[in-house]
Amino acid sequence: MQSEKLWYTFTYGKKVLNFRVIIEQDEDGIFVASVPSLQGSYTEGDTFEEVIQNIQDAIKLHVEAQKKRGLLPDDSKTEFVGIKNLSIPYGISSNS
Repeated sequence: MQSEKLWYTFTYGKKVLNFRVIIEQDEDGIFVASVPSLQGSYTEGDTFEEVIQNIQDAIKLHVEAQKKRGLLPDDSKTEFVGIKNLSIPYGISSNS
């Protein structure tokens, strides 16, 4: 599975918002994007370009909904630390 971390900047009025976007490609070749700082903001697309457009739309909708409630999300307070692949053994184990 491929994974890429991207930053996207959105300008609303004079305020610039930066969001970290995680994009992965699953075993079927579908691209999946999520925004960790925006709960529930995720989407998919058949191509990289499509998933980028879809996640930009999702972010814009989320930000507009937050603005209506008097809130303005901002990803600048989080820091990307890294990506780690973990191998977890599974299966039937014996009681030893």
